[in-house]
Amino acid sequence: MLRRLHPEQPDTFAFTPDNQAWAEGQMTKYPEGRQASAIIPILWRAQEQEGWLSKPAIEHVADMLGLSYIRALEVATFYFMFQLQPVGKIAHIQVCGTTSCMICGAEDLVAVCKERIAPNAHEVSADGNFSWEEVECLGSCSNAPMAQIGKDYYEDLTADRMGEIIDELAAGKVPVPGPQNGRYAAEPLKGLTSLTEWDSGKTQYNASAQLAVDIGDTVKRIDGTEVPLLMPWQKGANHNASPAKPAEAAKAAKAAPKAGASSDKSAEVPGSGAKAAAKPATDVAGAEPEKLDAPRDGGADDLKRIKGVGPKLEKMLNGIGIYHFDQIAAWTPEHVAWADQNLVGFKGRVSRDNWVGQASALAAET
Repeated sequence: MLRRLHPEQPDTFAFTPDNQAWAEGQMTKYPEGRQASAIIPILWRAQEQEGWLSKPAIEHVADMLGLSYIRALEVATFYFMFQLQPVGKIAHIQVCGTTSCMICGAEDLVAVCKERIAPNAHEVSADGNFSWEEVECLGSCSNAPMAQIGKDYYEDLTADRMGEIIDELAAGKVPVPGPQNGRYAAEPLKGLTSLTEWDSGKTQYNASAQLAVDIGDTVKRIDGTEVPLLMPWQKGANHNASPAKPAEAAKAAKAAPKAGASSDKSAEVPGSGAKAAAKPATDVAGAEPEKLDAPRDGGADDLKRIKGVGPKLEKMLNGIGIYHFDQIAAWTPEHVAWADQNLVGFKGRVSRDNWVGQASALAAET
């Protein structure tokens, strides 16, 4: 199948701050010079943010990874999981059309999508809420016919049930995924013929459907507001957390104030909109480094010369009174620990890129 970029493209693309931090974390999985290996997860994150992959998004990811645009385009156009055209705001429905599903009624499901959403695959509905396509193979052959909507499978579908699911989604509901005919998982339609003693002790939903129910909205795209998904090797990453109910954990994370932040909101760097480093929380190791009220007479140093510091981080540092290389060069391990924890959106950056060593060398030059 020929896959081309959509004729209508946005002018620009930029990750949200949370997604930018996540993408940079993915890059740290690989040795220096091998960051291009992170292209698939970062392209996927861009698609999750926008719903589809635009030309500016692909080029933005290529710039992050130091790739030529054609290399990034090769990846985006090769893998069918990447959508190269706009999709519905509420849901993009992928109907499996491989042999088992086709025999069991996939064509009827496609007919519903053509009638209720749009006549052609990859065409957005008139209200902009839905789109659909036929895919092969989603690997749920024993529960055919089925479709993937968002991050979950809806199995044992009929044309009527497909129409009902579209109605529920349009009304702001999230239908329970999994088998739609009362079947628990992938057992025989007429019931278990073995391990029948297990049937009496089963939970309401199978494990996959139960997790989707706990999350509460598996149609929603990842936008960076979820429980932080940091890399295990980054300092401060709570990678071992395994909440029983992710939806509740996500709500709690959003409701809780940032570490050390005041009860209203974190301080902002004047004129930048960037969050400044928060005051240290009482349970976080480290000590806040000394600050200056303003740069010295010679003017602030170009902190962007420190590897890992971009314009946003430089404004953030200036906003908390850090203007010069020798200030950072004088940081003790306690100061580094504080900065690693409290530079919002850039946890672990100071120690990862050895700011103290870099700043010492730069201070010696000036």
